Amino acid sequence: MSKTFGAGAMLTAIAGFVAMFGAGSTGAWAQEETVPLQDGVAVVTDVSAADEPRFVIEESAQPIDVQEFGEEAAARYRQAASLQELVGDMPIDAELSADMKCLAEAVYFEARGEPLDGQLAVAKVVINRAMSGIYPSDYCSVITQRAQFSFVRGGRIPQADENSAAWRKAKAVAQIAHQGLWACAADNAMFFHATYVKPSWANRKQQLARIDTHIFYR
Repeated sequence: MSKTFGAGAMLTAIAGFVAMFGAGSTGAWAQEETVPLQDGVAVVTDVSAADEPRFVIEESAQPIDVQEFGEEAAARYRQAASLQELVGDMPIDAELSADMKCLAEAVYFEARGEPLDGQLAVAKVVINRAMSGIYPSDYCSVITQRAQFSFVRGGRIPQADENSAAWRKAKAVAQIAHQGLWACAADNAMFFHATYVKPSWANRKQQLARIDTHIFYR
């Protein structure tokens, strides 16, 4: 059983990282290009585009304060014997904030066919990027940033089937990742790609884990 109260990927932005690794990629082709970010900041991005979006995460730098999320969340963490059980225990009926909905949509469109660990890893990539100081600081902007997630079309996220079991699961996984309630093998990732592609940037990054059809890096 792998549990953690990590702080949901509190990363330190490293200038050399920006220059060397850039903003990640999502596909089978690659090129260097400058991508404008928030507040006029630009990052040299290693872009690789395929049929599916790919990414990587960074690990929590400090333990989470249980009180930040309340005793109910803490009780779920303590009692759950598996990630699957925790997913089943998460409340999913309440309306999501815009940012949490974006995070759930990334899980849904990127990894709904993956095991729960793979879905959690994708969510943590988004979270880590938002916390890094290198990428935009909110989940929606991280996801809709140009040339990052291939399911995004023209800067817009498609409509998920919100009546599906996959969507309910994605909402639960997004909450677990956001609250830092469970660890996975790719907790430190900031980039990933599918196993059927080999983007050029992969050789410049540290591989953390292979989870089903995705390989995660930092």
